[in-house]
Amino acid sequence: QVQLQESGPGLVKPSQTLSLTCTVSGDSITTRYSAWSWIRQPPGKQREWVAGMPGSGVTSVTGRFTVSRDKAKNAVNLEIDSLKPEDTGVYYCNIRGLRNIRGTLIPFDIWGQGTQVTVSS
Repeated sequence: QVQLQESGPGLVKPSQTLSLTCTVSGDSITTRYSAWSWIRQPPGKQREWVAGMPGSGVTSVTGRFTVSRDKAKNAVNLEIDSLKPEDTGVYYCNIRGLRNIRGTLIPFDIWGQGTQVTVSS
């Protein structure tokens, strides 16, 4: 069974750079899933997609957000530059894959439990 565990510093100051880690257990980080994503939920708001990486594992940069994988740690990382208070929220790691059930490809999602990030001076 694949499990994801997010971790990070928790409290960071504006303008700093934040690194979050999603450690994968039960499978290799090199398994060809459809996509890896980071989703966050700001306080009082719905979850929103932050950044992602294709199943090939190619490092992806979206504005201030960089998603990469660390084969040595079997983990996926999220780096956020120039932090802002509005980056505050619970950050979740997500895997999207496809499962072949009697010839039909069915998408599935795996989620971590999330890690709290608070950006405050």
